[in-house]
Amino acid sequence: MTGRLTALLTIIALFALFSASHANTSEAAIKAARFAQDEETSRLVFEFSSLPPFTYFTLKNPDRVVIDLQGVDNNYSFSTLDIDSSVIRRIRQSTPKTQNDTRIVIETTKKLSPNLFSLDASNGYDDRLVIELVDPGFVGQGQIVNSAAPNRDKDIIVVIDAGHGGVDPGSVGPAGTYEKRITLSIAKMLESSINKEPGMKAVMTRTGDYYISPNDRPKIAAKAQADLLVSIHADAFTTPQPRGGSVWVLSKGRADSELGRLLEQTERSSELLGAAAEVIEDRDTERYFAETIFNMSMDLSRASSYEISNVMIDEMKGVTKMHKKVPQSASLAVLTAPETPSILVEVGFISNPQEEKNLNWRKHRERLADAMFTSIKAFFKKTPPDGTLWAQWKQNEPQQHKVASGESLSLLAQRYGTSVVKLKSENNLSSDMVRIGQVLTIPSS
Repeated sequence: MTGRLTALLTIIALFALFSASHANTSEAAIKAARFAQDEETSRLVFEFSSLPPFTYFTLKNPDRVVIDLQGVDNNYSFSTLDIDSSVIRRIRQSTPKTQNDTRIVIETTKKLSPNLFSLDASNGYDDRLVIELVDPGFVGQGQIVNSAAPNRDKDIIVVIDAGHGGVDPGSVGPAGTYEKRITLSIAKMLESSINKEPGMKAVMTRTGDYYISPNDRPKIAAKAQADLLVSIHADAFTTPQPRGGSVWVLSKGRADSELGRLLEQTERSSELLGAAAEVIEDRDTERYFAETIFNMSMDLSRASSYEISNVMIDEMKGVTKMHKKVPQSASLAVLTAPETPSILVEVGFISNPQEEKNLNWRKHRERLADAMFTSIKAFFKKTPPDGTLWAQWKQNEPQQHKVASGESLSLLAQRYGTSVVKLKSENNLSSDMVRIGQVLTIPSS
């Protein structure tokens, strides 16, 4: 009996030791790694069997970014990771803080600003850790340069933002359609139409399947000195019934908080003020002056965004059912460019089987892109930005006047600085009589 008890206790002790040793082993593992480069940002994406806690810090001489992954085994080999970058030398492992952790070292050729965030498993993807390394000294094609006069061409610049991308697929339809692919397809169609139009130029936030942070997208619009940002998305809901498109603008609450954030960033404030900052000598009043400028600018942007949203809704009605018949407002990061009118267009519910089918039909996507293009043209034809080719064309167009009650040719001639004779000649009038509602062309002086 005693021998059996001793043997049993030995087995229990061995089992407990075995369990304890396995409890201390890593529960997570790196399953895959990917690398992508986009202008000033390098991105590394790690996929995990389960998302681990992580910390990171930077070192210099030489420059490095060090990432500690807690409870992750260190068996993954980075030798197979294809890295073609001028700012990243290599990625390697180093001695972790504990044997159950993994320490990753990213050696860089210069100081980069790291930004790390995790994405939970969804839509068939594993848990992911995204590492963005931003080059603060990058000067790109659209870099803003402060000068006395705007450094831009005469084109109307429209930034087209294809929603989601890369590790962020967006919503997924019942048949497996990825939102990121639909939005990029429509964005490229819209880009083609805009670039064919004289006096207009399209700038894409992304041209392929890669991830861009929502906070970085309005920065692209600011760098390009855009006259409009259009972000394209496909809606989704928990049930398949909802359908239809909608157009969204930034809510005033978000815009005001964004203003507060911008004002705390002195360098950004100077960038937005441009040449105006150079003439402000009283440092005590600079903040209040900047706040006034920002408020006026953002109010104007919101008003323009709302106006073009109404035009967009009217055009889209001819292509698809509209889920919302008036512009909607929300706190959306992509719409926070302070000086750029910005709208987000939901082209339909990808979660609705019929609309998913429609969105997979190229002709339907072309019609949606055409409706957006027609809306943009109509808006800018009415209110072209100062300094653009379209503004010059509008100035050279004959001015027209709709006759109201109590108005006469002599009164209109006096108002517009011309003569009755010229008015009659321009409009082929045989008498001095005009009728209410009649549209007259005003002769150029």
